[in-house]
Amino acid sequence: MSYTVFATIRVKSEHMEAACQAVAAIVPMTRGEDGCIAFEPRRAADGSSTIMIFEEWADRDAFDFHHAQEYTKDVFARYENWLAGAPELVEVKSLEG
Repeated sequence: MSYTVFATIRVKSEHMEAACQAVAAIVPMTRGEDGCIAFEPRRAADGSSTIMIFEEWADRDAFDFHHAQEYTKDVFARYENWLAGAPELVEVKSLEG
C-alpha cells in the first residue's frame, strides 16, 4: 500500500521566490527516485506565501529514503530561516478505500 502525504509549507513572504525555486530544483530528481509515484508541488493561488506538495510514495521507506537524500536535506537546511512555521505533513488516504 502506498504512503501519501500532503505537505503545507508556510514561507516568510520575502523568501517565497527562493523557496519555490529550491523546491522546483529537486522535482526532477525526486520524481526519478524508485519509490516516487507522485511529487506535485504547487504555490497557493491566493497570493499567500504557501507551498503545498502532494506526495505519493510506494511505501514509508521510499518517503524516508527521499528525505535522506542530500538534495532534500539541502532544501530543508535552506528552509531554516525561510519558514513562517513548521511544515505541516498530513498522511492522506484514498476515498475509494
